[in-house]
Amino acid sequence: MGLGVSKERTKDMIEIDDTNKYIPGVCNIGREELKRRKNGIYLSLTLLILIVLVIHFSHAANGWKLLVFIPVAYVVISWQQWYFKFCVRFGLSGVFNFGDIGKAFTVEQKEYYRKDRAKALKMIMVGVIIGMAVAIIYYLL
Repeated sequence: MGLGVSKERTKDMIEIDDTNKYIPGVCNIGREELKRRKNGIYLSLTLLILIVLVIHFSHAANGWKLLVFIPVAYVVISWQQWYFKFCVRFGLSGVFNFGDIGKAFTVEQKEYYRKDRAKALKMIMVGVIIGMAVAIIYYLL
């Protein structure tokens, strides 16, 4: 998946313009990848609505309401990826992409990888916390 790209070559390849470049721990995806993240938001919102409708109209046991945790966490994580222009999976894997879908470049510097990983873990934690909070509130209603 990743290509071993040197520091100098990486800089030349990814500075498409001032708003579309790899910044460790800040931005690791470009326009094409952002479109995918936006689709993830729509997919998870649709799943969330379907789960709520099924639970409501089937009069399922209250415990089933906790299932909203999954799509809510996914919505929150997908939204963060779109908003921050930062892919969680790429951050954890040590890669970035500002070109076509399916192409990725390896983050060579360990310091940059640590920044990316820390950002990805923070985004996951925010998704989990908000997902849990929404699920608990929905459960208590």
